Amino acid sequence: MEGKLYLCATPIGNLEDITLRVLNTLKEVDLIAAEDTRHSIKLLNHFHIDTPMTSYHEFNKIEKARYLVEQLKQGVNVALVTDAGTPGISDPGEELVKQCYESGISVTSLPGPAACVTALTLSGLSTRRFCFEAFLPADKKERQWILEELREETRTIIIYEAPHRLRKTLSELLSALGDRNMTLCRELTKKYEEAWQTTLEQAVSRYEEEEPKGECVIVLEGRSRESKLEELARSWQEMTIEEHMAYYEKQGVLNKEAMRMVAKDRGISRRDVYQYLNGNEL
Repeated sequence: MEGKLYLCATPIGNLEDITLRVLNTLKEVDLIAAEDTRHSIKLLNHFHIDTPMTSYHEFNKIEKARYLVEQLKQGVNVALVTDAGTPGISDPGEELVKQCYESGISVTSLPGPAACVTALTLSGLSTRRFCFEAFLPADKKERQWILEELREETRTIIIYEAPHRLRKTLSELLSALGDRNMTLCRELTKKYEEAWQTTLEQAVSRYEEEEPKGECVIVLEGRSRESKLEELARSWQEMTIEEHMAYYEKQGVLNKEAMRMVAKDRGISRRDVYQYLNGNEL
């Protein structure tokens, strides 16, 4: 019989957050694939678990996933753990899961800690709709593209950041998105946990004077629909009515419907648009 892959969520700080199901699974599987075996051995030693480990990380994720899939095919049960939190969330676990499904290997996920959800629930910001960006990309062009996309995002935004890059990231977010309400979460579930409700501008000022410490999760307020509508209204006013009509007609909208849409955008009547297009100034 083939083995099974178990995605085991491990604590993000406080070791007491591990579940009984994860502990039992780590003891019972044949092999544990760990992002950093030097880190995970501390967890295993704490709970007196002596299951063999192998490394599975960003730099070997494709080849090592193939090896692990072969082991699973031979009946080996494998538990995947990341350094902290839930495997597959902003770590190489997604590649192993993908290869398992492609090979018909059974996969199950054992729920537990995740820094993104922990920070969101602590933030005091809207939790109904949110987007998770993990770490912003290092590539400048890709990073700029993501920042421009986030500028229009109306959902609550969650971003991970390391302390040595926090100043740069906060400054870039302020420049790209403008000042926003935010909560900066540091050292989640640890002794010096902090959930600081602030604004991007205030956070930038704080870390101009203070050295950032601890792994951080930035939870940002999404852009309000009202501000998007106001900006859109301003952009229409910068167009002539002829340009505004052409914008819709190029999309295949018929003349009468385009006239109605232009009138609605500009807060005027369709008759006003008709009269203007026929040579009468508004």
